[in-house]
Amino acid sequence: MYHKNRESFVDVCNGVFGRKVIKSRVKEINSGNVVQELGKALSIHWQNRREIDYLYHYMNGNQPILYREKQVRPEIKNNVVENHALEIVRFMMAQSFGEPIQYVSVDKDEAKTQEIDSLNKMMASIDKSFYDIQIGEWQSNVGIAYRYNWSNTTADVSLGECPIGIDVPDPRYNFVVYSSDFGTRPLMSVSQMKNEDNENVYFCTTPKQVYCIKNGKIIPEISAPNGYGRIMLVEFPNNVRRLSDIEIVITMLDALNKVQSNRMDGIEQFVQAFMKFVNCEIDEDDFLKMCQLGAIKIKGQQGVQADVDVISNELNQEQTQVAKDDLYKNMLIIEGMPNREQNTGGDTGQAVYLRNGWDFAEQRAKIDEPVIIKSEKEALKNVLTILRTKQLISPHLKISDIDVKITRNKTDNMLVKAQALIYLLEKGIHPKIAIKTCDLWGDPEKVYVQSKPYLDALYKTAQEMQAEEERKSAQAAALAQTQSKSPPEGGE
Repeated sequence: MYHKNRESFVDVCNGVFGRKVIKSRVKEINSGNVVQELGKALSIHWQNRREIDYLYHYMNGNQPILYREKQVRPEIKNNVVENHALEIVRFMMAQSFGEPIQYVSVDKDEAKTQEIDSLNKMMASIDKSFYDIQIGEWQSNVGIAYRYNWSNTTADVSLGECPIGIDVPDPRYNFVVYSSDFGTRPLMSVSQMKNEDNENVYFCTTPKQVYCIKNGKIIPEISAPNGYGRIMLVEFPNNVRRLSDIEIVITMLDALNKVQSNRMDGIEQFVQAFMKFVNCEIDEDDFLKMCQLGAIKIKGQQGVQADVDVISNELNQEQTQVAKDDLYKNMLIIEGMPNREQNTGGDTGQAVYLRNGWDFAEQRAKIDEPVIIKSEKEALKNVLTILRTKQLISPHLKISDIDVKITRNKTDNMLVKAQALIYLLEKGIHPKIAIKTCDLWGDPEKVYVQSKPYLDALYKTAQEMQAEEERKSAQAAALAQTQSKSPPEGGE
């Protein structure tokens, strides 16, 4: 879809921000109602797609300032795009997906922990983190993203290849229809494709069947049963309202572009100011000579003063910069992003961390974590279904045995975190709780299990310490009794 973002996003979304959730009132989608339900869903999806397409091109630099019209002195028109939209998206991606998402064990079961480790290795072998970054970009940019998993029959398991395929389809051509009942379970996923004749073909997947629909009719020879028994397309919303990180400040971004463009116009208009001739006449040839020589000779009439001057009114750059800085600062506050202020001489690292907004950015990222984790677990259910079918994972491993860990800033304030860990352990806090609290590791459960022999040697429970004291007392008593029975040296 090629277009130019000439109008503002407010006009595109009609003042209704966030992508709309597509819902259906039917209990089940089948061959009798799939065409009708697809038509209803498309009417909502087309508006979503228009907004998604606008935001996608906006982040890439296609912004309304490029198409502005200037009525006064149109020959001086600088269209400057300060692409802070890209800055926002890249920062949000780094916050949640800068490190690979890890699956960790919930309990102490060693067998399940080993299986989860194998699962992480499989995800690493298919470069899952690469696709996670794509999800993060779509999420932050347009408010929604999708992941699709399938059984990769061409993978050679003997060579260590993972038999699972993974992809991040374009949300402009994919969506999920949910039930309007409590729980909002997914009823159908829809993927739009083009056939050889460049015709739109829709693949509608329900838990039981995959329907191919073209021109409002089901194509039976292409439709087939759903062998997975699940909808493999999983939605990853950016937040509950499916708001893009760009659209919540998009009017500010447009204003920043206008300020900078008008600022450049002001500089150019000052340099290329009009010349004013008072009580003197000059023809075109003389004016061109004046421009080449850089000087002019004028002659006034008696009693009438002649003058040549430049009509200029320079833009106040300081006031303009204050207005621009205010817009940018408020944009950072709304986004929960840290500012770029330099440290002052007396600041410590932690003071800067708190003052410049890094701590606030961390807290904002934690709010978004449950949304990501919920979608990640839905996708993980699809992965476990495929692996169980191929008997590559134990049927006893359940989704409730696995937790999703999003790793961020584990090395920040590492010394402080290590000191906190030592303090907690010395004060008698359980090592497992202390390891989780200090937030040094992405998989605290695995760290605890591997470190348990060393921790047991250093830190003992009250029962163990009491048993140790009783053992020492018994040994001392036995030694004293032995010494009392033995005769003194030199005795008869």
